[in-house]
Amino acid sequence: MRALAARLARLEQPAYAALRIVAGAAFAFHGMQKIFGWYAQGRSFAPFSQLWIGGIIELVCGTLIALGLFARPAAFLASGTMAVAYMQFHWKLAFAAGMWLPAINKGEPALIYCFLFLFFATRGPGPTSIDARLGRGRG
Repeated sequence: MRALAARLARLEQPAYAALRIVAGAAFAFHGMQKIFGWYAQGRSFAPFSQLWIGGIIELVCGTLIALGLFARPAAFLASGTMAVAYMQFHWKLAFAAGMWLPAINKGEPALIYCFLFLFFATRGPGPTSIDARLGRGRG
C-alpha cells in the first residue's frame, strides 16, 4: 500500500495541472457557447444580458485558469460566478420537493465548478503554469 501511495504521490503535480487545464478549458467552452453560440443548439444570448456577461466570465476566466495565468483571481471570480449560477438558476431558494438538492435542480456542474475553482484559488496554479514561469503564484 505504501508503494502505491508513493507512486501516486509522484503524480500529484501532473494530475493537478491536468485537472486545472481540463476544468479551465471546459469552463471556457461554456463561455464560447454563450457568446458565439458554438455547439449550443442554435442558442446564444443577447449582448450585455446577464447570461452573456456570465459567458464572458466563463470564457476569459476559463482560459486564464487553463493557462495558469492570473489563475488565483480568475478562479476566485469563476467560483463566485458559479455560486451565483447555482443559487439563481438552479436552487432558486426553493426547498419544496427537494429542489435544494443538486441532483434534483440539475445544478451539480455549477456546484462542482464553484468548489473546484475555490480550491484552485486557494491552492494556486501550481508549477506547470504561466504564473510559475513568471515567478508568481507557485503555491
